[in-house]
Amino acid sequence: MLRLILNILWFVLGGWISLLAWLLAGAILAITIVGLPWTAAAFRIAGFSAAPFGRTLVAKGALTGERPSGMLDLIFNVIWFVFAGWWLALHHIVLALALFVTIIGIPFGIQHLKLALTALAPVGTRVVET
Repeated sequence: MLRLILNILWFVLGGWISLLAWLLAGAILAITIVGLPWTAAAFRIAGFSAAPFGRTLVAKGALTGERPSGMLDLIFNVIWFVFAGWWLALHHIVLALALFVTIIGIPFGIQHLKLALTALAPVGTRVVET
């Protein structure tokens, strides 16, 4: 029940902005055709940014034993950072700082900082229930 309340508050108090930013990034990447490898990661994180409480982000293979792609994921994340990651991370950092001003906003600010780290390198991450 607490997760539901936190997710509703998150969405109403600005989570929808993050959802739209991630969806916009994914849509732009999909339109370019060249950005298709990053589209799935952007849409996966968009879903997480809409309701982050009760879920967490883990590295690919952390739970399933699936072998990470290593160098390929690194190359994709570097390209992602140059074209989309830095502005999404900046978006989350600005929102986190604004939320840290109030006591009730601190848990939401922490979630934005987690999303900012993910925005820097989302390829190879999976969303799992906690």
